[in-house]
Amino acid sequence: MKQNLLIHRLVLAAAVCVWAAGAVFAQRITLSDITSYKYAPKSVRAVRPLADGESYSRVAADGKRIERCSFKTGEVVETLFDASVARGAVIRAVEGYIMSPDEKHILIETNRTPIYRHSATSTYYIYNVRNKTLAPLSKGGPQECPKFSPDGTQVAFVRDNNLFLVKLLFNNAESQITKDGERNKIINGKPDWVYEEEFSFNCAFDFSADSEVLAWIRFDESEVKTFSFPLYKGTNPSLDAYALYPGTYEYKYPKAGEANSKVSVLTYDIKSRVTRTMQVPLDADGYIPRIQFTGEKDKLMVLTLNRHQNRLDFYAVNARSTTAQLVLREENKRYVDEGAYAHLDFSRDQFVLLSERDGFQHLYLYTTGGQLVRQLTAGEFEVTAYYGTDATGKNFYYASNEGSPLEQYIYKVDASGKCAKLSQEKGHHAAIFSKGCQYYLNTYSSLATPPVYTLCNAVGKVLKTVEDNAELKAQLATLPLGEVEIISLTTADGIQLNGWMVKPADFNPAKKYPVLMYQYSGPGSQQVHNAYGNGFMGGLIWEHHLAEKGYIVVCVDGRGTGGRGSDFKRCTYLKLGDLESHDQVETAVWLSKLPYVDKDRIAIWGWSFGGFNTLMAMCEGRGVFRCGVAVAPVTDWRFYDSVYTERFMRTPQENPVGYDCSPLHRYQNLKGDLLLIHGTADDNVHYQNTVEFSEALVQADFQFDMQIYTNRNHSIYGGNTRRHLIARIESFLDSHLLP
Repeated sequence: MKQNLLIHRLVLAAAVCVWAAGAVFAQRITLSDITSYKYAPKSVRAVRPLADGESYSRVAADGKRIERCSFKTGEVVETLFDASVARGAVIRAVEGYIMSPDEKHILIETNRTPIYRHSATSTYYIYNVRNKTLAPLSKGGPQECPKFSPDGTQVAFVRDNNLFLVKLLFNNAESQITKDGERNKIINGKPDWVYEEEFSFNCAFDFSADSEVLAWIRFDESEVKTFSFPLYKGTNPSLDAYALYPGTYEYKYPKAGEANSKVSVLTYDIKSRVTRTMQVPLDADGYIPRIQFTGEKDKLMVLTLNRHQNRLDFYAVNARSTTAQLVLREENKRYVDEGAYAHLDFSRDQFVLLSERDGFQHLYLYTTGGQLVRQLTAGEFEVTAYYGTDATGKNFYYASNEGSPLEQYIYKVDASGKCAKLSQEKGHHAAIFSKGCQYYLNTYSSLATPPVYTLCNAVGKVLKTVEDNAELKAQLATLPLGEVEIISLTTADGIQLNGWMVKPADFNPAKKYPVLMYQYSGPGSQQVHNAYGNGFMGGLIWEHHLAEKGYIVVCVDGRGTGGRGSDFKRCTYLKLGDLESHDQVETAVWLSKLPYVDKDRIAIWGWSFGGFNTLMAMCEGRGVFRCGVAVAPVTDWRFYDSVYTERFMRTPQENPVGYDCSPLHRYQNLKGDLLLIHGTADDNVHYQNTVEFSEALVQADFQFDMQIYTNRNHSIYGGNTRRHLIARIESFLDSHLLP
């Protein structure tokens, strides 16, 4: 349910433009423009900081070359890979790449075939930078999640649920480390479906610092129940094998309260070929969301979670003796958020932990032995990202929303707690730091500014602008973009909420306008930023298109969303959808009192959690919505996966009342016309959710609209699908809201 990927946003563009009386625009925004990426901003592709601390690699615009660029000047220093001159294998384009730690070899990714959100099978080639030769990593079939050893002489990867090892110094000799891997039973070195989706990673193995030991998580999903859905012939792609008789896709999917995979940690001594099982204390139903070797020989850090996900334990494990020692415990009375273990680095003698223990997410410095050195940041703001420390280990770089939950800036804090703000332009900043943190690539945007990429030094001085999207800005200036406002409202409960509003370019305060409310509303998410990425399709471009037709479009982040501290985010614990839907209804009530809003023409829509909350709001009972659109909605949390759902709700057995607060139990109170949309091959929020909810409406004699997309997953795209979906939503809204 990760909001920014759940709907697979197209990265499109718009800018804020206040209508000037008498202005003449050369063109209008069409749906074809939006879905053909006509207003897509340029970006700097696949940036990787390099070992010298002075340069970074990137994929060239033609997609056939990998270049080394200077952090100081942005200029190309050398070409690291060029498909046209590589000797040996022939490839058409670079779909991804991985540099070896010594930068003598590059893994070139081709033929990528997605599996789930983070995983894919690909064909990788080993490129020798010195002699420009390109050879297959393996001839035994596609590979998954390859990783170089720290000394750069070995590559481990997963195929068919087993781990393999390739030794570059022995003519790419390949050996198989595990042999018990079996689909829907045993997985070695990569996560199962629910770990991948909810713990956000696709590689579950690591090399020791001396490159002599390989450690991995083993998943036994034998007792996890199987979920299946039909596959049809369809098109884009066409599954010809199912032209007459549909096929079936089956995989292990643990639903809330059901059995999860049993997990364990194993190591393999590469020289002696001995496999060992680590003695990690773990609850019978516990999780292992991360493993990572430290910089010390044989020392492996294993992180464990209890099933309630309110206790995160750090174990220092000896990879050879197998013994484990608890070095740190992080607890929360509700749940430990994923940010605590998303970007940990144990390669030095200290590490930085993101924790919400004081009510806001901040940085805490620890030794790898688990001793707290000090809290690095404090205050009523959120640290939103940790980037790393410099060579001295005394300066730490991060992003936070200090000053406003709607903005993000880059900061430095030293070991004494002294902070310095490095970025200044009002809006949203994100960074990729060089090795040693002497430079960084800054990405800046705001409501009025498409992404601007600049190279900066460690004190924030801009050294070079590498992309400013000036061409896009000029293009946007020809469009009839309306006025965008950041709004703030207070509900009848006294809750202050933030939002944005897009008005038509020719807005007339004397008129009455229909309003479309867009929201996601999931725990910790944010849809309202002073940033370029706002809106369903990014850059508010679709919202401006709707404003051309006469709509006002509004988005408000209700309770449960992020950026405003732990209590605001966690107040929805054990009752997902109750407060979130209430706040959207309150927003509609507030909007209905504005003199330029037609209170009888207010609609709401959302995707995934946003679809769930759309249904919850429409079933709240007050009847404030003329109509609504729910795309790929959860309709009962009993249908959704264990890790995500139980993090916020515990199990159905423990919290039946909380689970009964759902659309499938509120449908009798539905007010307004409804359009349900779902893909039949949604592996995330199953089509089952929409099927069961629609059946409940049928039996209750509610009339509604429904749109189903053949063989489409949770993102509902492919061929003409996304354009059709948006046109379908617009047609439904127009028929209910426009004169």
